[in-house]
Amino acid sequence: MTTILTVTNRFSKACHLVPLRKLPTASQTAQLLIKHVFCLHGIPQEILSDRGPQFISHVWREFCAAFEGKVALTSGYHPQTNGQTECMNQELEATLRCFTSSNPVDWAQFLPWVEYAHNSHVSAATGFSPFEVTLGYQPPLLPSNERDISVTSVQHQIRRSRKIWRETIAALHKTAAQIKRFADGRRTAAPAYTFGQKVWLSTCDFPLKAMAKKLAPKFIGPFEILAIINPAAVRLRLPSSLCVHSTFHVSQLKPVLTSELCPLAEHPPFAHVINGHPAYSVRRIVASRRRGRGYQYLVDWEGYGPEERSWVPRSFILDPTMIRDFVSSQAPSSWSPGGDR
Repeated sequence: MTTILTVTNRFSKACHLVPLRKLPTASQTAQLLIKHVFCLHGIPQEILSDRGPQFISHVWREFCAAFEGKVALTSGYHPQTNGQTECMNQELEATLRCFTSSNPVDWAQFLPWVEYAHNSHVSAATGFSPFEVTLGYQPPLLPSNERDISVTSVQHQIRRSRKIWRETIAALHKTAAQIKRFADGRRTAAPAYTFGQKVWLSTCDFPLKAMAKKLAPKFIGPFEILAIINPAAVRLRLPSSLCVHSTFHVSQLKPVLTSELCPLAEHPPFAHVINGHPAYSVRRIVASRRRGRGYQYLVDWEGYGPEERSWVPRSFILDPTMIRDFVSSQAPSSWSPGGDR
């Protein structure tokens, strides 16, 4: 076993932990939810997940559409979107470390006990354990404690469950207000973005190619807004070279502002057509690496920012003087035969 599927209920804070041998596909994930969640708790109205390949696939969307469930995905580089699952994973890691400190290989056999301990523990957000919110009572650990949960009638059980649910809803609203007040104390209100607006994207969460982190630009772009997912998340038109999800939290963005003292940069130049194929002008060569029998070069394109850098083979660089100038500029100690330079 190498993977754990963590499922958390937003209302009761109950969890289900499923050990897996590897990352499941979208079809396998759907079968796991039916087996471990749907048959016990019914069909959910919404499923919030990260942007793993199984959750952004067409199969997953068709599966959720079959039971009219809403597909919700976290925004890029903003784990707070699914904070309760992130906290659950931290608790799971700490608990498993206590169980398996002497023999980490057998962690899977302790997973049911971790799940039971979490569902029996009183949640700080609700004031009740997940078992109490779900069942209306705390299941006894020993037979001698069954007297404490005795039910005189069905109506008594219904009244007790409804009382717990009312108190849970009030506690969740109070907890959400406290968390919002604490978070808002350290942030400013985000601007209202519109479709087609140009924004800058923060680079704090993904590195740029062949560039020192301290000297890299704090923001790249500008990029166009393709869609407003909600007031806190937008989808951008990104170049394929970035290889990241296009949906970001508004905390990762800032609007493009122009003035006479600092005008907006000109539009990147269009491609030239050479032998029927598009070609772009190379501004400079940043680095090189050995690939097979030849070299690849990391190039800066004329009129484009560092986010557009890409590795190209030697045949793509039509001006041989650029390669000679780059090789001559490299100090002898900065590279080794067969390695990157």
